[in-house]
Amino acid sequence: MKDTTVNIKQVSAASPNGRRNFLKMSGLALAGTGLLIAGCSDDDDNRSDNQLPGVRNGKFDLGGGDAGILTYAYALEQLEADFYTRVVNNASFTATFNAAEQAVLVDLYNHEVIHREFFKAAITGALSDAGGGTLLPNLEFNYGTLNFANRTAVLQTAIALEDTGVRAYNGAGQYISNTDYLLIAGKIVSVEARHASAVRDLLNGGDSFAGDDAVDATTGLDKAENPSDIIRQVSALNIIQTPFTAQFLR
Repeated sequence: MKDTTVNIKQVSAASPNGRRNFLKMSGLALAGTGLLIAGCSDDDDNRSDNQLPGVRNGKFDLGGGDAGILTYAYALEQLEADFYTRVVNNASFTATFNAAEQAVLVDLYNHEVIHREFFKAAITGALSDAGGGTLLPNLEFNYGTLNFANRTAVLQTAIALEDTGVRAYNGAGQYISNTDYLLIAGKIVSVEARHASAVRDLLNGGDSFAGDDAVDATTGLDKAENPSDIIRQVSALNIIQTPFTAQFLR
């Protein structure tokens, strides 16, 4: 199944929900502001054409420099958007989750689709400025035996994906040279962290809004990992079925 945006019926809780309001305040504003940087030029004089994303030796390579980091983020956002698309459109969605949980998961779906489309537009603008490169195609995914009608399995998978996204953004920030991109990445990672917290809250009945496993014990901050480490971990899950390389990402 290819990564696509689908129309879904918005599910609302019967009464105001703190988790949902928290997500509302933290996320959807990106739709109106993030796309403004799509046409910004890249000032990284060290970037060369052979680092732009594109097909190399028969496989798509994410590239390097700012364009490579944006493409890397785009791949991860495709994964998250696809996952939540399947969650909210599963035939058992309304039977598996109560009304308040449905509202939170629909919000997460909407956020991740916005993130995916933002990066698609941003990379298109960056590659146009660079005069070359290729946009990462729509990736294909397979979740194996994951049962989307199993509440615990879905929420545990959501936490794993959100935590991975937080570590990925935190680790990639040091490699972004364009300050506009860095600013937006900082906004998006804060939303991803809120996602992880909200899903933990759902899974544990409101008893663990934040998880010790997601925090670096030394710094007290969310964990950070380099792109090469994140790509290795995601590849090991065998969810992404479209092969690609990342020769220029550390």
